[in-house]
Amino acid sequence: MIVEQIIQKAMEKADGAQAVMTTQETSAVDFENDKLKSAESSQRTNIHVKVIKDGKVGTSSTTDPADIEGVVSRALEAAEFGGPVHFELPGPGELNPVKIFDPELLPLQKPEMIGMGQQMMDMIKAYNPEILGAAGVNRTITKVEFANSKGAVYSEEHTGFDVGAGGQLTRGTDILFAGHSVGQKKRELDTEDVAARAIEYFRMAERIVPVESKAMPVIFTPGGFVAVLLSLGLALDGKNVLLGASPLRDKLGQQIAHPGFTLIDDPTVDYGPNTSAFDNEGVVRKKMPLVENGVLRNFIYDLDTAGRAGEQPSGRGTNRSLTNLVMGPGEHSFEEMVASISEGLLVHAFLGLGQGNPINGEFSVNVFLGYKIENGKVAGRVKDVMLAGNAYSALKDITAISKEREWVSGSWAWFSGLFPYVQVGQLNVTA
Repeated sequence: MIVEQIIQKAMEKADGAQAVMTTQETSAVDFENDKLKSAESSQRTNIHVKVIKDGKVGTSSTTDPADIEGVVSRALEAAEFGGPVHFELPGPGELNPVKIFDPELLPLQKPEMIGMGQQMMDMIKAYNPEILGAAGVNRTITKVEFANSKGAVYSEEHTGFDVGAGGQLTRGTDILFAGHSVGQKKRELDTEDVAARAIEYFRMAERIVPVESKAMPVIFTPGGFVAVLLSLGLALDGKNVLLGASPLRDKLGQQIAHPGFTLIDDPTVDYGPNTSAFDNEGVVRKKMPLVENGVLRNFIYDLDTAGRAGEQPSGRGTNRSLTNLVMGPGEHSFEEMVASISEGLLVHAFLGLGQGNPINGEFSVNVFLGYKIENGKVAGRVKDVMLAGNAYSALKDITAISKEREWVSGSWAWFSGLFPYVQVGQLNVTA
């Protein structure tokens, strides 16, 4: 493999080295404004090299597999001015078996993908011809090769399949965007279900209803719960813990959420959108509990932050990226949760999420797509509404979690994972 050749070349002068080569083939079909916008195929290769020399780290990258000498030379030059090494490269490990490749995706070609997108568009237009439809179908085949100077050599091949549908509905000065998308590594995605989910968001928004400014209960859809998970994800980042920026830095083993809240990061889920056996540092990936029954269990460290903190690396790569988040189900149905509320909100999407200082948990964001709950029923869509609160307080103020869970992934998702509907007791609503 090319990565082994890179290691051999680097070790002529370096004290340690690792190389990752990613090759990806993509076919993508996109519909916009009721029309086929593009149907394209592309290929790309990226090689990333890290060397250790004289106690310092240097990195370099290239898109040319023949540029072995050049990419190694640039990494060695960077090491002269690099930061100090706080870690040791991992040796060979036993990879967990993961299902990440579906051969049924190989024969999928653009004409059939165009047909899938058109089918979803037709469903949306049949529901309401005034909607300007949009759809996308994306297929990827990715090969990842890894090697380091400690003898770790890994290779895996992934498939990927992403499907989305939605659109824009303009009525006077009111513009409504709604849609649904999902992604995984297996072909078994129901395009009719994706379009039906998008239509349901439009259906619930047919009426626009007023809402008053006050504190009220809020139900987050599986996709909407990102408003809370964003702050939690930042607080679990080992770099923020190490720098003292995480408000949870001293709370391992303590209750930080409602006892019904359990969140696991699982890179071994069969055909999950972010399933893989190893990360880009050669660390074997394993299932990791983040919060169990409301108790904080783990932070996420890469090699560098783990070495500096005296911890073990988590196998989530240099960016300490969460993989497939799996939240435990609750005891209530979604219908029961809605029926229990006399006045509240059902929130699905936000505009401007992540602005401000989300690591501290404070959020005040515009509701991009949300619905008013009145007398135990979804009454219609709300407009010009802001939602404010504290994510860590909301985790403790969870009043119900649904039995139903659904995968949140694809082009419109901030996090990939399996999430339920979550009800929070009180959040501030500003109309």
